[in-house]
Amino acid sequence: MHTTNHFFKEQEQEWETVEKGISRQITGYDASIMMVKVAFEKGAIGALHTHPHTQTTYVASGRFEVTISGQNQTLHAGDSFYAPSDAEHGVVCLEAGMLIDVFSPMREDFIDQ
Repeated sequence: MHTTNHFFKEQEQEWETVEKGISRQITGYDASIMMVKVAFEKGAIGALHTHPHTQTTYVASGRFEVTISGQNQTLHAGDSFYAPSDAEHGVVCLEAGMLIDVFSPMREDFIDQ
């Protein structure tokens, strides 16, 4: 079973470049859940995509245009969104910021790279 330590220290975990202007840091997981910090530069695009995992995301900072199943909303720090399993979703970063993603079950594709 995949799992991480009980404690996460930001300085001890590397950031991974996902694509231009987007990087992520996995903060903790086991087989049933995973939390990931995702940093965006202004203008970076998290392209529309789907996956079988349910996802809830907290906007820690910045401003994002979020699309879920064809519905658009602009979200700011303190807001959040939920993407059900297999729902098409994506973001455009309008103001540099950070998203905190939580997935269930964990994203094996994030650690098997």
